[in-house]
Amino acid sequence: MTLKTLLAASVLVLVPMIAQAQCESSRLNVSCAEGTTYDTETMTCVAAPTS
Repeated sequence: MTLKTLLAASVLVLVPMIAQAQCESSRLNVSCAEGTTYDTETMTCVAAPTS
């Protein structure tokens, strides 16, 4: 294998792995106390809106 081929193959394998790792970190399971919900903007539990 040439160096260019090896480098191209490495990039094709690593880029999707890195993208997947970033997606997984954004989908954390957060448990909030009863009556509160998770606010993704502030990344905290806030009082649930009442209707």
